[in-house]
Amino acid sequence: MFLLGRKLKMSQTWQDKKVVPVTVIKVEPNKVSLVRTKDRDGYEAVQVVVGRTKREFRTDGTAHSENKIKANDVINVSIFEENDIVDIRGVSKGKGFQGVVKRHGFSGGPKTHGQKNRHRAPGSIGSTAAQRVVPGRRMAGRMGGDTITVKNLKIAGIDKENNIVLLRGAVPGIPGGLVEIRLRKRPPAAKKAESAPSDKKAKAKSK
Repeated sequence: MFLLGRKLKMSQTWQDKKVVPVTVIKVEPNKVSLVRTKDRDGYEAVQVVVGRTKREFRTDGTAHSENKIKANDVINVSIFEENDIVDIRGVSKGKGFQGVVKRHGFSGGPKTHGQKNRHRAPGSIGSTAAQRVVPGRRMAGRMGGDTITVKNLKIAGIDKENNIVLLRGAVPGIPGGLVEIRLRKRPPAAKKAESAPSDKKAKAKSK
């Protein structure tokens, strides 16, 4: 199960007398535009559309067989339940061109002994023997704007009337950024009261 939504803001809610940080996700109804099958396309996937945005989710075949998802169907937040565990994928905030201290966590040069205006310099980038920069050398460059997947976030609440999902924790991206929500696992249903075993034990004792 999967949905496309947009990150609105960070907030907080109360659960079991504790303040829980949550991310508010606005999930408009997703329209299924195409269902790909292994026989026709070579793989199985479901393509959904929200506004002008179109995304395709790979499946193992159960999404459109067990849940009977077909083209032109509409999927909304009702497919999720509170306490479900989901994976979120989005594009992280772009930070522009950054130096090695911010981009890679370098400590920088010493603040004394003749250092001037070189406290955040990268230092040596290689030996003179190779006469080139080794591939993979950590240097200054563009930072952010990467596709990030955050796993095992719990759904803290669902507002079906306003199409709102509250996720416990932080979600990558800017406010208004598009995110993909995919169900990872669903906790087992609440067990019934264990009255039957106690009754059986009482009967066994009476015998």
